[in-house]
Amino acid sequence: MSLSTLTEDGSYALTNAGYTVLVLVMLAILLAACYFTKADSRAKTGTRRLVFSSAAIALAFVTSFLKIFALPMGGSVTLFSMLFIVLIGYWYGLGSGIMAAVAYGLLQMIVDPYIVSIPQMLCDYIFAFGALGLSGVFHNAKHGLIKGYLLGIFGRFVFSFLSGLIFFGQYAPDGMNPAVYSAAYNGSYIAAEGAVTIILLMIPAVSNALSKIKKLATQNETAAPDRRNASTTD
Repeated sequence: MSLSTLTEDGSYALTNAGYTVLVLVMLAILLAACYFTKADSRAKTGTRRLVFSSAAIALAFVTSFLKIFALPMGGSVTLFSMLFIVLIGYWYGLGSGIMAAVAYGLLQMIVDPYIVSIPQMLCDYIFAFGALGLSGVFHNAKHGLIKGYLLGIFGRFVFSFLSGLIFFGQYAPDGMNPAVYSAAYNGSYIAAEGAVTIILLMIPAVSNALSKIKKLATQNETAAPDRRNASTTD
């Protein structure tokens, strides 16, 4: 059973079997993010995580098609699509954030794949999008969403830069260093969307709304320890 086929331009396209495998892998990653992190020993908590994570991925996927502008060789400034993925790490921490972000990267690969090699696929779809889950590092920190967002998009830039340098450096204009070309190309759309998103997050009404959503998303996780402590005290 073949999962991909070689196209005329030298890239690989997924077969129907390949799409099926990727969908199954994405669902498995989502389930793992919900049920196998340490906070997920309770079924209700796992279900809430699955619902909120799936909703965030769906919003990210939809807004990824709402492009403010797009570059000719891939990459675009979207309507805050990276923010929705970053939110999952902000809500649930590093493990869930990375797993959900990797699942989103697989979804992007299903919809619009451009694969020239396995290392390039890993760099562009698994590592670059997966890095958005690094937001979980700051999920309990003061101003954690902004810090996590900046770390997440920086991680995505690093892997996108490496992909551009290693796999697409030959497209750099004559006389331009491939590293400079890759940094400028990938930095332009990531930084542009990042700047617009940070401005949005600094609006008090938006910040307050997102804080309330986080409380709702983690309601059972924060309530359960209190009950355990109460019973211990009694």
